[in-house]
Amino acid sequence: MENIVKMPLRPRNMRVRWGRWLALAVALCLPIEARSQPAATDTVAKQGEYLARAGDCVACHTNPGGKLFAGGRPMPTPFGTLYTSNITPDAATGIGKWSADEFYAMLHTGRSRDGGLLYPAMPFGAYTKVTRTDSDAIFSYLRSVVPVSAPNKPHDLRFPYNNRSLILGWRTLYFTEGEYKPDAAKSGEWNRGAYLVQGLGHCAMCHTAINALGGSSEAQAFQGGLIPMQNWYAPSLTSNKEAGLGDWSIADISDYLGKGVSHRGAVYGPMAEVVYNSLQHLTAGDTRAMSVYLKSLAEGSPPGAPVSTVAGAESSLLMTLGKTVYDGHCASCHGAQGRGLTPQYPPLAGNQSIQMESAVNPIRMVLNGGYPPGTAGNPMPHGMPPYAQILSDDEVAAVVSYIRRAWGNRGTAISARQANELRSALLD
Repeated sequence: MENIVKMPLRPRNMRVRWGRWLALAVALCLPIEARSQPAATDTVAKQGEYLARAGDCVACHTNPGGKLFAGGRPMPTPFGTLYTSNITPDAATGIGKWSADEFYAMLHTGRSRDGGLLYPAMPFGAYTKVTRTDSDAIFSYLRSVVPVSAPNKPHDLRFPYNNRSLILGWRTLYFTEGEYKPDAAKSGEWNRGAYLVQGLGHCAMCHTAINALGGSSEAQAFQGGLIPMQNWYAPSLTSNKEAGLGDWSIADISDYLGKGVSHRGAVYGPMAEVVYNSLQHLTAGDTRAMSVYLKSLAEGSPPGAPVSTVAGAESSLLMTLGKTVYDGHCASCHGAQGRGLTPQYPPLAGNQSIQMESAVNPIRMVLNGGYPPGTAGNPMPHGMPPYAQILSDDEVAAVVSYIRRAWGNRGTAISARQANELRSALLD
């Protein structure tokens, strides 16, 4: 993983009997299509809200500062820009005319109500694992939110990617339909974690490399990759050479997911958004279940040997300059020996996230700084200031090289060119 609001429900009507009669009277006046919707109980809708949090639906279907689930959020991709859909119960522009069957079919098959193929930016490859019971609960919750009249925006994709028929080929290569099947050889807790990670959490969307066709191999699931258009690296969850979760305790992984900080590290970048919008709202039991599953993916895999592309003489100079930069700007928080002060200031010594083959994340942190999310378990997070305006490319390369190699760390040195390329990309 990366150095990876609850909406109030409407108060119940105290006049229960009158409420039931009124609901019946209104229902009899509705069109047949609307009357066919399942009646959502408070309990079902509340469970659906929880599951929608687990699926992080708000992150894509709500524009910052916009109406809840009204869609229209731009999603840049290597193929053009997609715009998310309105999933409020508005009859004309949202899902107000959908049935529970149609909603489940969409999650399960990746096809819209009219049978049209969805672009795989919608993670139906993961949502297909969601059970019918959970799908119905999510649908009931979405039917309970405030309807918003907001027509869906047309996608802006380059030719030939604007031809939806091409998705048929993509689906043949990369999509396997079917609900999650529990592994009888594993515990119930492990299976619950696998269901959340593989399904609603759609963690593989970031933690699996995406190829030129926008697809990923199931055989390479959770093996890490650069997140397209974001310039963040989502590390492998299957080996200790990257996320290193095999050596973490269940408690530390659970804190990392639920609070955004633990004694082993803190979340930044896209993972910080996931924790803020989604994971902090899960129960301790569910974050623990996810931790049990994630830890099992990485156990028994020793770190690989580092391979550097920087010449030995240059690497030596970088280490010398890097220590000077570190002592002047970093040691006051992370300590002279890189031990940090957990959980406020993450340790750098022995921290797998800065030793990975890809140095994108530590370079970004030095250039742009960042904050873990403010969560119930960490309401006043300690952040890192940006140094892009203070340090030159040589100094950025030096200090990143230093923290990747000092104190017994196994990372490799980076060049000033790598720092400059990322700095330029962030300015575009």
